[in-house]
Amino acid sequence: MDIAVCVKQIPGPDAPATFDERTHALVRDGGLVLDEADSYSVEMALRLAQESGGGEVVLISMAPDGESAGLRTALAMGAARAVLVSCPALAQSDALGTARVLAAAVARVRAELVLCATESSDGYTGVVPVQLAELLGRPAVSFARRVRLEEATVLIERQTEEGYDEVICPLPAVVTVTAGVVDVRYPSFKGIMSARSKPIEILDLADLGIDPSTVGVRGARQEVIGVSTAEGRAAGMVVVDDGTAHERVVELLASWGAL
Repeated sequence: MDIAVCVKQIPGPDAPATFDERTHALVRDGGLVLDEADSYSVEMALRLAQESGGGEVVLISMAPDGESAGLRTALAMGAARAVLVSCPALAQSDALGTARVLAAAVARVRAELVLCATESSDGYTGVVPVQLAELLGRPAVSFARRVRLEEATVLIERQTEEGYDEVICPLPAVVTVTAGVVDVRYPSFKGIMSARSKPIEILDLADLGIDPSTVGVRGARQEVIGVSTAEGRAAGMVVVDDGTAHERVVELLASWGAL
C-alpha cells in the first residue's frame, strides 16, 4: 500500500525566529529542516509499508524556493520519493490555503492512507490535517498512538487523557500521529547517500490546477497583525509558614477568583 506523509520544513529550531517587518510572517529564506513532529509520522509510515509487504512512502510538502533539505532527511530515513509544491503565490498562506495545496498534491499521488503530525512546531494550529481530510472527502482520525492496516481498514489506538480509544476506520483516510509514540530511526550513511538520488517532483499551482486567488495572501482568511516578545515570567511569591500560611493561600486563591 502506498502511504503519503505530509511533512513541513521549518526554520532550524536552534536559530532565533525572525519575522518580516511588513507582513509579520515567519522568514523562511533557507536552511529549513524537517519538523521533528513529522519525523514520527514518517517513521510510522515506513513501518506500516514494511508490515503491509509492499508499497512506498511518498512525502508531500510545501515550501518556498524549492527548499528540499528537510525532505532529504525524510528520504534518508527510507521514504521512496517526494512531491514538493513551491510557488511565490503561496507566500502567507493560511491553514486552509495550505490544506488546499496538500489535498491537490495527495490526490495526484493517489495514496490510500495519509499520515500527518498532530500539529506543526512553528504554527501549532492543529487544523490542517482535518481540513485536508474534508477537502479529500475522507474520514480523519487524530492523536493516533498506534496504527495497523487490515485489508480495507485502518485500526487505530487514539490517545485520550484517560487512555486510548480503539477506532476502526475505512480506507482511504487521513490519520494524525502523536509525537513520541514511536522511536524514530536515525538516517544511516547509506540512507543519506541514497537520498541524494531519490526523486523530488517540484510542482507549482498551475501543475495542480489551483486558482492562485484561493491560496497565499490573496486567499487567506486570517492575517497576522503583529508579533511581540512574550513577557518574561515574573518573580514568584514566597510565603513563610509561621502558622498562618494557609490563611495567605486562601486569600490569594480568593483574589484570583479560584474560590
